[in-house]
Amino acid sequence: MKQTDQSLLEQMRIGEFEVEHRKRLFALSEEDITALKSVRPILDANIDILVSQFYESQTNIPEISLLIGDSDTLMRLRIAQRKYVVDLFSGFYDLEYVNNRLRIGLVHKRIGVEPKLYLSAIFTLKTLLNDMLKNAISDTEHLTKVLLALEKILQFDVTLVFDTYIRSLLTEIEISKEKSDQYARDLEDKVRERTAQLERLSRTDPLTGLLNVRHLHDTLTGTLRAAQRRNEPICFVYFDINDFKHINDTHGHMKGDEILRAVSDTIKLVSRCEDSAFRYGGDEFCVILPNCTEEHAKTIYSTRFAEELKQYPENVSVSIGIIQTGPESFLDADNLIQQADHRMYVEKQKMKLTVVGK
Repeated sequence: MKQTDQSLLEQMRIGEFEVEHRKRLFALSEEDITALKSVRPILDANIDILVSQFYESQTNIPEISLLIGDSDTLMRLRIAQRKYVVDLFSGFYDLEYVNNRLRIGLVHKRIGVEPKLYLSAIFTLKTLLNDMLKNAISDTEHLTKVLLALEKILQFDVTLVFDTYIRSLLTEIEISKEKSDQYARDLEDKVRERTAQLERLSRTDPLTGLLNVRHLHDTLTGTLRAAQRRNEPICFVYFDINDFKHINDTHGHMKGDEILRAVSDTIKLVSRCEDSAFRYGGDEFCVILPNCTEEHAKTIYSTRFAEELKQYPENVSVSIGIIQTGPESFLDADNLIQQADHRMYVEKQKMKLTVVGK
């Protein structure tokens, strides 16, 4: 259940048992209640004067005068104070009475009445009530009983008001803490997201979107170790765009960049999700293929890749070197790259000889 769906009594967990317990704490007996009820006629005859005296005193305090603000507010406060004082001597100190006192604490907190101002107001009210009762009651024994009972009920009221006041402060602190915690969580998420973005940027070639060469050696070494543990083959593929310098010199670097993107997009298209594709540098690319034989790698890159690249309107071709290592014995990362590079170079020379032979 939401807090706004609960009464103040429910929020404060105050029931009849708690009310009776609080009465016992202040020794508020039936004799006290009878004493308070007995002076009701005196109160009725003097209530308006007493309320006027109370607010005359209160409005002389700058902080309180500022909080009251205007005559309409002062009028509403007079009416509320009149009811408050009458209830003090009603003799009915039940759940409804307690709930009204709790609301006083909540209202005072919301409008910014500091505890010192509230306590000074209670002191002023008690002084006025004591003076009124002393002037009206000649029986000293009876007066003593009434004043003691009045002290008890005022203390009873103060505890209720302050319980609500303190609870309201704690609620504000909890809300503020939750907001701070949420802000911290949001900030952590943003930092984590930004860190991930920066990490991706640091790992990615900005032109082609492939991984950059800085992470090639570590990735390849890790893939080789995993393949050794599982007794699986891996393949390494090395690409080089044919006549790329001629393309740049003849058509400009923008055309060269366009071709680099076309080749990288084709690599992405034919690669498996577990493969890692890199821009090695300039017009060279490479791909790590875990758990892949050389035959399978040739199907992907010597056949399918070449067919997909033909879709590009320019006459672009690449030389490809493919090498397998494992599962029986494994080359290290450097040797694997060198041998794939050598095979690519051999393929490039064959292509040049074919062109010359024509």
